[in-house]
Amino acid sequence: MALVRSGGCNCGAVRYRAAGNPTRTGLCHCQTCRRETGSAFMTFAVWPSDAVRVTGETSQWTSSTDHRTFCLSCGSTLFSSSDGSNEIEIRIGSLDDAPSTLTPQYELWVLRREHWLSALQGTDQFEGNRDGAKV
Repeated sequence: MALVRSGGCNCGAVRYRAAGNPTRTGLCHCQTCRRETGSAFMTFAVWPSDAVRVTGETSQWTSSTDHRTFCLSCGSTLFSSSDGSNEIEIRIGSLDDAPSTLTPQYELWVLRREHWLSALQGTDQFEGNRDGAKV
């Protein structure tokens, strides 16, 4: 039987199930992710779009080419997708079970990482997005 992870928003109005393991996991320090989470960074895991099923009423906010999806009732941000992509980037803090097995493999926008945060050991470090220069 394939592994299925479930999660959802704070109020329970939106639920999702992600089948299998994510294709990659990461951590982002960009300004948009910081504002979205209200934290110094955001952690996520990426699944193929066809591996994720969502129930409940959601809305989206679009920033450049990213579509960030949240619960219409409580405002919890759950995932995002990009134009032309067949992937969904799930916020691992929205998973029902602690994401202890989903260790980030890379960090994005390390130029914006707070001075009081250390680089994650053993991960790829990118100045900006993943398609940009590694540090």
